[in-house]
Amino acid sequence: MESRNAELIRRYAAPGCIGLCGTSDWIGKAIRKAQAPLTEDGHRSLWSHAFLFSEQRLDGHWWVLESDLDLRNRQLRLGAQENRADRYFDDEAFPNLAILDFGLDAEQTRKVQIAALDLLAGLSSYSLSELVGTLFAMHSTRLRRRSNLLSKEGALYCSAMVQHCYTAAGIDLMPGVHGKNVAPQDLYDSDLSHTTHSIIRDLGISSLRQLTHGTIELLNTPIEDLF
Repeated sequence: MESRNAELIRRYAAPGCIGLCGTSDWIGKAIRKAQAPLTEDGHRSLWSHAFLFSEQRLDGHWWVLESDLDLRNRQLRLGAQENRADRYFDDEAFPNLAILDFGLDAEQTRKVQIAALDLLAGLSSYSLSELVGTLFAMHSTRLRRRSNLLSKEGALYCSAMVQHCYTAAGIDLMPGVHGKNVAPQDLYDSDLSHTTHSIIRDLGISSLRQLTHGTIELLNTPIEDLF
């Protein structure tokens, strides 16, 4: 039986669309928690990684272009890379998955794809330092407007890569935020007109926080309402 993630991708993926995922491993949870200042409720973000859908090829598979830390199969790959979208089919490993369709026309799609392929050909690296700079800037609107404090030439982390490629098509997904300070949550919250298709299984509220909220709610409930 095909996974729900696979069904979502097969149904809604299109060239130039943005993919978002929220992972359940410790790295993903840490990135999601760090984005809490960007969420409306102050809880951890739903998202830990962003990527671009490239095309569906002769093999019948959708391919994605992304900047990632790939630690699979005891091999380490850092930076721009191309992978089958099948890697996101695992419902358990990727409890949250979304496809953002900004309605790009053919020319915009072409420019986004070319920019991503240029990064792939140039072996653009994944920038951990820029990611740290972005996480630091999340607490300051002023810093978010400025160039990443730890900016590094020829390097981009996942959501910065997505914004870089959209910039090539003349599209600013998060006006007022420097391209190298854009986080996955920013892409999800973009005010630009778009359609979102998503599966959310992990709301990002920790068990401890749920317990705390439940306890507070119970203590604030009048005694007569408890019976």
